[in-house]
Amino acid sequence: MSEPRRVLVTGATGFLGRNVLAALGSAPGVEPIAGCRTPSRLDPGFGGEVRAGDLRDPDYRRTVVKDVDVVCHTGTWSSMWGHQAEERTHFFEPACDLAEQAIRAGADRFLLASTVAIAAPAGDSSPVDDDSPTRATGFWPHLDRLVDLDTFMRENSHRGTRMVTMRLGHFVGAGNVVGIVAALAPRLRTRLVPWIAGGRSRLPLVADTDLGRAFALASVADGLDDFESFNICGPEFPTAREVIGFIAAETGFPAPWFSVPRPAAFAFGWLMERAHPVLPGSSPFLTRSLVHVAGDWYCSGERAAQKLGYVPDKDWRTAVGEALAELKSKGYPWPRLAQDG
Repeated sequence: MSEPRRVLVTGATGFLGRNVLAALGSAPGVEPIAGCRTPSRLDPGFGGEVRAGDLRDPDYRRTVVKDVDVVCHTGTWSSMWGHQAEERTHFFEPACDLAEQAIRAGADRFLLASTVAIAAPAGDSSPVDDDSPTRATGFWPHLDRLVDLDTFMRENSHRGTRMVTMRLGHFVGAGNVVGIVAALAPRLRTRLVPWIAGGRSRLPLVADTDLGRAFALASVADGLDDFESFNICGPEFPTAREVIGFIAAETGFPAPWFSVPRPAAFAFGWLMERAHPVLPGSSPFLTRSLVHVAGDWYCSGERAAQKLGYVPDKDWRTAVGEALAELKSKGYPWPRLAQDG
């Protein structure tokens, strides 16, 4: 009988990490290992090995990858706006070094939680392929560092550790405190949210359990190339109008009353970012990154289906409804747009 595949999940107490850990726990032939700062925040049902520490600590990055076959890097520091220095010191540099340490430790593969938004949407409404060229924004440091990480992984994929970029859609589900639902619901209450370009953009929503299953499949799939890139989205691509209309109907908050062109929304986002220091609130009302993710991200999932066997099955309405029920119990709080994950 072969030895189980040892799979480390960083950020194991975050929204994504918890779902990956849960999916790995039910996968045959896998021994999940939880990497996190605060073990007390792990699911009480998790009985596997825990490696506690801070990913910003070089010694921890060196030791946490020892004797593991796969690293699922879901731990992150991220912001939806600004924070250039923190994105480099808290996220990019630790992630690059973690991948380097995984290579030196002889790990079989390194999976990075990224986003479909590192690619440019197709101008002719055709699907965005899994390996579409990446594009930095110049205004969203977190996404730009993800583009840099994609380049780093490509350049180092010949060194014996398979590098896998998981281009994830927009997270939905209970427990996601910085996702699209958490950002939209309290803003709708202000009656100031517009449709952007008529709300026609298709959104790549992906639910909690589908996210976890995608990482579990990518951790054990055979026949992967030295570098792989997979779009991980849900079974449907609803329009922004459908999603926001559903949120408005579920909450009783007003749907947008007017529409603005995308360039105008970017300009307003820039203004809100610049004005943030003198305005109340923990984060700007609108950021250019929020306009960016509201673009038309209709993504092909054929490669993930063929090479991983990933076929999503959770309806976005179910996942959004679960998220709204949790937000309602907390009074629809205004979310911070920068935090650890």
